Amino acid sequence: MNTPFTDKNLNIAWSRLTPDRARTEIRAAIERAKAAIGAICAVQEPTYENTFEALEASGGDLMRGWLRLSHLQSVMDSPELREVVNELMPEVVIYTSSVTLNPQLYAVLKNAAACPWVQQLSPAKQRFIAETLADFRENGADLTDEQKTRYAELTTKLAQLSQTFGEHVLDSSNAWEYITTDAEELAGLPDSAREAARMDALAKGHGSETAPAWRFTLQFTSVQPVLTFAENEGLRSRVWHAFNAKGTGKYDTQPFIHEIMALRAEKAALLGYERYSDYVTARRMAGSGTSALNFINNLHDRIKPHFLAEQEAIRHFAEQATGSDIPVMKPWDIGYWSEKRRKALYDFDSEELRPYFPMQGVLEGMFSIYAGLYGIRFEQRDTACISEGETLPQGAVEVWHPEVLFYEVYDEETGEHLGSFYADWYPRDSKRGGAWMNCLSCGRPPMAGSPRVPHLALMCGNMSRPVGDKPALLTHREVETVFHEFGHLLHQILSDVEVESLAGCNVAWDFVELPSQINENWCWESEALDRFARHWQTGTPLPAKLKQKMLAARTYGAASFDMRQLCFGKLDLELHTNTATYAGRDVEEVDREILADYRIPTTEQGNSALRCFSHIFDGGYESGYYSYKWAEMLEADAFSRFAKEGIFNPATGRDFRRCILSQGNSRPAAELYRDFMQRDPDPEAMLRRSGIC
Repeated sequence: MNTPFTDKNLNIAWSRLTPDRARTEIRAAIERAKAAIGAICAVQEPTYENTFEALEASGGDLMRGWLRLSHLQSVMDSPELREVVNELMPEVVIYTSSVTLNPQLYAVLKNAAACPWVQQLSPAKQRFIAETLADFRENGADLTDEQKTRYAELTTKLAQLSQTFGEHVLDSSNAWEYITTDAEELAGLPDSAREAARMDALAKGHGSETAPAWRFTLQFTSVQPVLTFAENEGLRSRVWHAFNAKGTGKYDTQPFIHEIMALRAEKAALLGYERYSDYVTARRMAGSGTSALNFINNLHDRIKPHFLAEQEAIRHFAEQATGSDIPVMKPWDIGYWSEKRRKALYDFDSEELRPYFPMQGVLEGMFSIYAGLYGIRFEQRDTACISEGETLPQGAVEVWHPEVLFYEVYDEETGEHLGSFYADWYPRDSKRGGAWMNCLSCGRPPMAGSPRVPHLALMCGNMSRPVGDKPALLTHREVETVFHEFGHLLHQILSDVEVESLAGCNVAWDFVELPSQINENWCWESEALDRFARHWQTGTPLPAKLKQKMLAARTYGAASFDMRQLCFGKLDLELHTNTATYAGRDVEEVDREILADYRIPTTEQGNSALRCFSHIFDGGYESGYYSYKWAEMLEADAFSRFAKEGIFNPATGRDFRRCILSQGNSRPAAELYRDFMQRDPDPEAMLRRSGIC
C-alpha cells in the first residue's frame, strides 16, 4: 500500500496516514479526477457506463482520501493535521465545485439522460440519473459564467469558515479545566464521576494516590454529572458558566456566524431561492423551509403547556425542599432539582442503573437483538495501534488508537461479508465532542458476476470511561446514544443499492435519523433490557423493581427535553429562513428574540448556543436540525408496528431491513415508509409516546 490515503484496501494503514502523504496523495487524486471528468466531456456516443457511471467513479480516490484525513483530524487532532486540512481544503472544494459548474460535462450528461437506453436501465440507475441532474442544478450548473465563478468562491469560503468555527469550538472546550483538592466540594457526585475526575487529574499530572485531586472539563461526561448531582452550588455554577462560555473571548465564533449566514444567503439567492432553508429542504420530505418551520412551531404550541408545567413543578419542588422563595431559578440549579424531584417521585436515582450497563455487555446485547431481527451476525477482530514501520500482529486490524474496536458483519443466511466497522467510544482532548457515524467506503451488492463489496464504516462517541478496575459503566442516556449511532451504522452496512451515491445514509436529510432514532426504543423495552442490562460484577439482570421505576419515569421531563430540541431547530430555521432580520446583530440578542416563547425566565440566560452550534455551522445540519424531531415523528409511528407484532419478531425485522435499511435513496423516502407501514405516518404517535396527548 504505497498510497494509504487512497488505496481501496479496506484494512486502512492508519499509521501511514501522515500529513506529507495527504498532501501528495490528495493532490494526485484531484488530478486523476480532473482527467476522468475530461474524458466524460469528450464522449461522443454516450452510454450509462461512460457518462453517469464514470462520473460517480471519477472522484472515488479523492473522496476516500479526504474522508480518511477528515476522520483522523476529528479523532486525533493535532497542529500538523489542522495545517494540512486547512491547506488542502480550498483545493478540494474548488475541484468539487468545478464538477457541477462544468458546462461541457453538464451538456454530455443531459444528452445522455435523453437517450432511449435510459428507459432500459434499472429503477435505481434511472433515479441516479434524475438525482444527479438535480444535484447539478442545485449546485449552479444553470448559472452564467460570472455567477459560477462567484458560486465557487462562496463554496470554498464557506468550507473554510466552517472548519475554523469547529476549531474554535474544540479549542475553547479544551482551554478550560477546573482542578480541586477539596473532597467536600464533590458532595453529591456519583462515585463514578468522582473517580473519573480523579483519574483524569492523575493522567494530567495533578494529585496522587495519597493526595488526590479532581479534574473537571467541558466534556459532556464531565459536565452532566456536575449539573445533575453536585450538592455544591458553587461547583455547578462554575461548570455552567464555563460551558456557556464556549465560543467566546479568545475563541469568539460570532464573526464566523455572521459571515457564514451572509454567504449562505447569497448562495441561495444566486441559485434562485428566496431563503437558504428553501434551497436546503427543496428535495427533502419537508419540501420547504417554511414547512419545516411550521412543523417546529406547531410542535412548540402542543408541547409548551406541558413544558411550563414541568418547569413550574421543579421550581415549586425546590422551594419546598429549601424552605425559601425561588421566584426565578438559576440555570445551573434546574437539572439538579429536576433530578431530585425525579428521585422523590419515583424513588429512582438514574445512577443506580450504571452498574447494569457495562459497555461490553451493552454492545453484546445490542448485537444479539439486531442479529435476530435482521438475520446477521457480528464477529469482533483483534486490533492493534502501531507506529509507522512497526509490524502489525498477525490477524490483527490496525486502528488509530488503542481503545478502538473493530467488527465484521455477515449475512446469516448467505454467509456474505456485508461490511466492517470501527468503534471509538471514549473522550480524548484530541477528539471532537458528541457522537457520530461515518462511512469510510461504500460497498455494493453482487453485480454482473462480481462478488459483493463490503461497506466500511465507523461509530464514535464520548461515553463514560472505564475507571480504575471497573469497566466503562454507562448512563442510560449513553446507552441510547450507542443504540442510536448503531442504527445509522446498520443503515449503511445493510444497504443493498447498486449505485453508491444512492446507498446507505445518502437519503433525504429528514429521513436519515429514522433508522437511528427507532433503535432507541429497544433501550426502554423490558424484554430488550433483559438482553443487555446485567450487573458488571455478578451478571444478574436489572432488578424488576428498578426496571419498573425506570420505565415509570420514562416520560418524566419529556416536554422539557422536547422543548430543548425545538429550541435548536427553531434557531436553525429562523436564521436560515429570515436571515435578513438577524443579519449582523449580536447573537445573544438574536437568541433571546427567537426563543422568547421557548424558555422560562432564569436568573441568567448565558451565552447563546449558536456560539458552539457545530451541527449547523460545522456539521452539515444547517436548515436540517428539525430532522431530529421529524424523524422522531416517523420512528415513533414505525416502532408501533414492532410493538404490535413483537419487538424481536424476525418477520417484522426483515421487513424493516428490506423496506428501509437496504434501500438507501433508491426510491423516495415517503414511498419507503409506506412500504413498511402500508400507510402514511401518524404524526400523533410521538406525542402519545411522550404522554403529551
